[in-house]
Amino acid sequence: MYELDEPKYLYLLAVIPLLVLLFLFNLWWKRRKQREFGNPELVKKLTAESSVFKPALKLTVVALGIAGVILALVNPKIGTRTETVKREGVDIVFAVDVSKSMLAEDVAPSRLEKAKQIVSQVINNLGSDRIGIIGYAGSAYPVLPITTDYSVAKMFLQSMNTDMVSSQGTAISDAINLASTYFDDPQTSKLIILISDGEDHGEGSEEAAAEAQKKGIKLITVGVGTENGGPIPLKTNGRLQGYKQDNNGETVITKLYPDALKTIAQRTKGGYVYGGTTKEVSDYVKNALKNIEKKEFESKEIALYESQFQWFLGAALLLLFLDIFLLDRKTAWITKLNLFNEKE
Repeated sequence: MYELDEPKYLYLLAVIPLLVLLFLFNLWWKRRKQREFGNPELVKKLTAESSVFKPALKLTVVALGIAGVILALVNPKIGTRTETVKREGVDIVFAVDVSKSMLAEDVAPSRLEKAKQIVSQVINNLGSDRIGIIGYAGSAYPVLPITTDYSVAKMFLQSMNTDMVSSQGTAISDAINLASTYFDDPQTSKLIILISDGEDHGEGSEEAAAEAQKKGIKLITVGVGTENGGPIPLKTNGRLQGYKQDNNGETVITKLYPDALKTIAQRTKGGYVYGGTTKEVSDYVKNALKNIEKKEFESKEIALYESQFQWFLGAALLLLFLDIFLLDRKTAWITKLNLFNEKE
């Protein structure tokens, strides 16, 4: 078993045929100039010590040396042994509130952007846990199924916005119910991290939390916003057009309702944390995960590879060093052997 660490460097091998072409062109040019200089036989006698074989040998040595350097850059690896790797972790589903109230800027830069920052930082601290993402407003919407690909999760996370769910409101019960369907392994520990401002315009959120608790699902709620609240900005192409108003023409002030979020979390023996500081939430989740039993959800054999670049680099340096001592003059003992019938 083998693999190439940096296969892109193989393209550099194209330098070798270019060197051969350059060598052949130089050889043709020298012979042409020799014919212009005088009689070929006379020129040959004047350069009797010049070897025909040595230049070709030097080219071969240099070409092999360059090939060795390139292969060292490619870094071939050979699998020396296999090892069984067990992965343990928790299945985590992030439920992110994408209702219009999350556009409020009572926390910078906005509640929704703050929620994204929190989820991203939590993901950064995870190890081998699996994660999924849903968005919810008046209804819940699946964003990303359970996966271990954190980079893809972050990409989907950043694309979330308040227009992704057509029905407005904040149906926390729908979010919990949809998140509960994400867990495909009954043996794995399960956690829902619900991020919201706590405005619940739906019904049955406590009942949904109770059902989740029966399935062995814990719930951590994160509150974003302030209890003093703030208006909901209406923007077009990033420009503020005004603030959302009610039927009486009054500016709507949306507030954080932590009590609702605390009650939901308590139903699953989970916890609530205020999302004002991203690090504080990240540390809270990190400590909570330490107290959750981790189940083995994946076990596989992997090949352990060892780099072999040093052999190619060593051979290349040896060949290039040898080239220094290869002169274009004939070697005395090789001349005596007359391998190429150079003596008449």
